[in-house]
Amino acid sequence: MPRISSQVVVDVAPDVAFAVSQTTGEVRRSWDPFIHHQHLMDGAAVPDRGVRTLTRSRHGLRMVSRYVSYRPPSSVGMTMEEGPWFFETFGGGWRFEPVDGGTRATWKYTFTCRPRLLRPIAERIGRALLQHDIDRRIAAFARACERADVLAAVAASAGTKPV
Repeated sequence: MPRISSQVVVDVAPDVAFAVSQTTGEVRRSWDPFIHHQHLMDGAAVPDRGVRTLTRSRHGLRMVSRYVSYRPPSSVGMTMEEGPWFFETFGGGWRFEPVDGGTRATWKYTFTCRPRLLRPIAERIGRALLQHDIDRRIAAFARACERADVLAAVAASAGTKPV
């Protein structure tokens, strides 16, 4: 099963980095180059273990995923329940570790492709495409951790003052 990851160190505390990574709606669309639309499903008001999300990419791809772990401020993991035909499995996750006044954020994807006969070629292509995607997204996440509007939105959702 291919695994790819990207990491960055940001100048915010782990709880803030975690909160930025879990933004939704307009805030998420303002920084994430992949997301066109994303919302929690089944009447859920906040993310948590077991909650499902619907995500539509800017490319038109659609995925329903479920939080399999939700441990603020250290980690979050999701797995695909429905998605593009070429993924047999897909999962992603974040990990946040305090480092010298900031946070090391690591974003990972794991996946398998179908059909099985084409898997070796498809997964080689998938590794390259997804590595490019995750690198772009984590760089955008790092910029979001510096943006006053994103930090204010995160603080407002937590009921605290902007960081």
